[in-house]
Amino acid sequence: MVIAAGCDHAGVLLKRALERFLVEGGTDVIDVGTSGETSVDYPDFAASVASMVSSGEVDRGILICGSGIGMSIVANKFRGIRAALCNDLYSAAMSRMHNDTNILVMGSRIVATELAIEIVKVWLMTEFSGGRHELRIKKISKIEESIAEHK
Repeated sequence: MVIAAGCDHAGVLLKRALERFLVEGGTDVIDVGTSGETSVDYPDFAASVASMVSSGEVDRGILICGSGIGMSIVANKFRGIRAALCNDLYSAAMSRMHNDTNILVMGSRIVATELAIEIVKVWLMTEFSGGRHELRIKKISKIEESIAEHK
């Protein structure tokens, strides 16, 4: 599995810790930035990760900003992206089981490093349930197609 990881200045330390965890576990990680604590604009990094996931260049993505809200908003603008803000284990599991999320978003000012690692573990290990949830994912895709046709 290949994961693209991106963050703004508020998420640098947490992103580094998660990348170490993932790489040590054998996951390939592409870091799209940022790498310093100088203020940057989160939409740039969210767009990079979402574009890579949307195009199939990577399997999944992880985004981190202070609250996770801005990153979630940007990522979900991309076709085929189902990004979920998960600051707890339950949300991480449900986002995969019911929504087949392909981007995990977290708030670095909300989630401690140890919890963030556990959230990533759950998110990676949880399979999509399919069944009635598959029908709902197809409806989401049809909505995306409908919006794209009206532009």
